[in-house]
Amino acid sequence: MKSFPMFIKTTNRRVVIAGGGEQAAQKARLMLKTDAQIVLLADRLEDELQGLVEAHRATQMKGPISASSFEGAAMVFIGTGCPGIDASLHAIAKAASVPVNVVDQPDLCDITTPSLVDREPVVVAIGTEGTAPVLARGIKTQIEQLLDPSLGSFAALAGRMRSAVAQKVPRAQRRAFWGWAFREAPWQAHKRGAEREAATLLKEAISNGGAVEAEATGSISLVGAGPGARDLLTLRAVERLQEADIIFYDRLVDPEVLELARRDAERVFVGKVVGASAWPQERICAVIVAAVKQGKRVVRLKSGDPMLFGRATEELDAARAAGIPIEVVPGITAASAAAAALQRPLTSRGETDTVVFSTGQTQPGADTPDWHSRAVPGTTLAFYMAIGKSAEIAAQLIARGLPASTKVTVAANVSKPSQSFVETCLGALDRDLKKHQINGCSILLVTCPRSAPMQSADKREGAFRSTDFAAQARRADAEQRSFRLSEHFRRVL
Repeated sequence: MKSFPMFIKTTNRRVVIAGGGEQAAQKARLMLKTDAQIVLLADRLEDELQGLVEAHRATQMKGPISASSFEGAAMVFIGTGCPGIDASLHAIAKAASVPVNVVDQPDLCDITTPSLVDREPVVVAIGTEGTAPVLARGIKTQIEQLLDPSLGSFAALAGRMRSAVAQKVPRAQRRAFWGWAFREAPWQAHKRGAEREAATLLKEAISNGGAVEAEATGSISLVGAGPGARDLLTLRAVERLQEADIIFYDRLVDPEVLELARRDAERVFVGKVVGASAWPQERICAVIVAAVKQGKRVVRLKSGDPMLFGRATEELDAARAAGIPIEVVPGITAASAAAAALQRPLTSRGETDTVVFSTGQTQPGADTPDWHSRAVPGTTLAFYMAIGKSAEIAAQLIARGLPASTKVTVAANVSKPSQSFVETCLGALDRDLKKHQINGCSILLVTCPRSAPMQSADKREGAFRSTDFAAQARRADAEQRSFRLSEHFRRVL
């Protein structure tokens, strides 16, 4: 190493920044993470720095700069924007025997600023000795994904308990106590948002002289895997995968997502295929509860968002009935991912102000959903698991009064390498799905803008009396082709 990493105390100490422009502001932003007394050496300050002075978060010193301006500082940053002036101020600061950093002049730097992962009071610093700042930022991103956002607040809680531990927990048991605190029940409770429970567990264990249960406490996390691409998972989802002892996953979960889990985690496929019952929901709930009772950390990994057509109700109820703590980690749902990929918002000012999520699947023996009742002007309809019901859906919406020419976007395998989109209309929906051989993992987006013309009530009533949805779709398709031919001849004439 050419530089030794260390942490410098800033409490009740000055940090001097020479300069009043953007370079100085960059260093000020960094120092605002500390409790240092920030001193700005400049006759004029840009607006951001002036705001710090007015907020009493920094002090401005005007006039000539001498060695006394820097004396006693914990560190000095020089960034006036002029390399010549910076070199002169560096010489003056060195006369005061303080560590100096000069912006964009590594040869004049005694200290360098690392990339920081801040979970105060836990701080991770990444440095490359000035050789590869971009690499340092990349490493920072990876570590950000590894460390839970609530780690700092839990470390602070533990810090407040240290004196009580020193008084009540025998020295020989302290290491085991802290290992339990940061790996087992208290930390797990804190991560899922149960801060009071975490504090209570710590206090009870301290009162008992640090005695803790030897067995790990099992838990369940319902984790949304998003639409497919693994880099669309949330940071919390990645962390839960890396902590899991066993992962139960669906057939729509991309294999790349499972690569984010730790290598020794057990992976169990519990995917349900339409028409098959190898893994009925009751069995899935039973094996999850059984794994938790063995002390395992369980992740139930679901495509999309667990709380949207994800059968989460049954698994939540099973966990609660067994008295097992459960956490839900949301994921990006297919409709949002499709809108992002298309760069077409689900809502548009003045046209659509409502989004309806609907499913094409029903329980065996249940009545056909009244999809038509949702097709009101100003609405975007997102149909999940609806490819097999496309003819019925199209017929119902046309019966509701939507023209057969109403645009439909079919989004297949959103965010995956095989992602594709088909632009069609209600009248041609079933035909185009067959033409492009689209099935399975797809979503239908139908927009009912406020400006869309609606059919008369008589036409809708007549359409409702018909139960042959496929025939209605064929008629709508014929109407659409007739409309296109009429438009063609009109343009030719």
